[in-house]
Amino acid sequence: MHTTSPALSALILRVSLGLMYLAHGATKLFVFGPAGTAQFFSSLGLPGFVGYLSMAAELAGGLLLIVGFKARWIALALVPLLAGTIILVHGANGWMFTNQGGGWEYSAFLITSSLALFLLGDKPAGQQQA
Repeated sequence: MHTTSPALSALILRVSLGLMYLAHGATKLFVFGPAGTAQFFSSLGLPGFVGYLSMAAELAGGLLLIVGFKARWIALALVPLLAGTIILVHGANGWMFTNQGGGWEYSAFLITSSLALFLLGDKPAGQQQA
């Protein structure tokens, strides 16, 4: 019995990452609201419109990952967004996400998962496309 399946592994990773990004974007949209998200980004010293871009990237990127459209490239494109959360928000709070203000472990895990999907690809072996 063959117990490995790169294609199934890529599917599980792709859909789970898509759901995570979608959840983050939806939180910005429905909980904090677009204006609140822009205000938070402004409080970080960024232009407020970057909050809108971040929200749109998470929502669109999550959906594109779930449906599998250019998934490896979408995953790679979302890495800088998460790196920004470590640099600007969570990095100073320590490793554990349960720390006050949330540490950077969750963002780091999503970065490594996104990089793994990029390297694994989203098609079965022998059908990889650049």
